[in-house]
Amino acid sequence: MGLLSKKDAKLITDPLADNNPITIQVLGICSALAITAELKASLVMGIAVLFVLGVGNVVISLMRNIIPSKIRIIVQLIVVAALVIIVDQVLKAFAYELSKTLSVFVGLIITNCIIMGRFEAFALGNGPWKSFLDGIGNALGYAVILIIVGFFRELLGSGTLFGFPVLGDPVEKTGVYALGYENNGFMLMPPMALIIVGLIIWVQRSKNKALIED
Repeated sequence: MGLLSKKDAKLITDPLADNNPITIQVLGICSALAITAELKASLVMGIAVLFVLGVGNVVISLMRNIIPSKIRIIVQLIVVAALVIIVDQVLKAFAYELSKTLSVFVGLIITNCIIMGRFEAFALGNGPWKSFLDGIGNALGYAVILIIVGFFRELLGSGTLFGFPVLGDPVEKTGVYALGYENNGFMLMPPMALIIVGLIIWVQRSKNKALIED
C-alpha cells in the first residue's frame, strides 16, 4: 500500500486544477495581482505560502480539540502570524533585496483568504496528516498560478526570466528585438495580471465544462 491513498492524493491534486484556490475558489487574488511582475517574486511568495499553510494546517489540526470556538479565529491569526514572522526573518537574512520587493505582501499572508479558509474549513475538522496534505495541495495550486502569471508578465514585459535576458538585448536590438519586438510595459501593470488570470480561468472552463456555473 502506498504512502498516499487515492483520497489523500486528491487533497494535493484537486487544488492544482479543478479546485484551484485562485481560479476556482477566487481566493488570494490580491497577491496574484501585486507581486507577479517578476517570476522570482512569484516563486518566493509561493514557497512562503507553502510553508505557512502546510505547517499552519498541521498546528491548527493538532490544537483543534482544545481551541475554544469563540476564540478560534484569534488563535488561527496568532499561528499564521508566527509563521509569517519566521518567513519574513528568513527572507531578510538570505534574500534582503527580494524581501524589500515583497515587503508588505509577506505580512499580508496573515490575512490571505486561502490560509484562513483552509484553517477554518479543513484543519479544524481533520487530523494532522490530511491537514498537511490539504495545506500543501492548496499552496501548490496557489503557487502554480502565481508562477504562470509571473512567467508571462516578466517575459513579455521585461524580456527577462528571473532577471536574465532571454529575448535578446532591447538596446542593441538582438534576438527577437531585431524583428521589431518591443517590451510591453502594460504587462508589468496589475491589470494585466487580472487579464492573465482570466485567460487561465477561461482555459480551465473550456477543458472542463463541469466548472461552468449555471
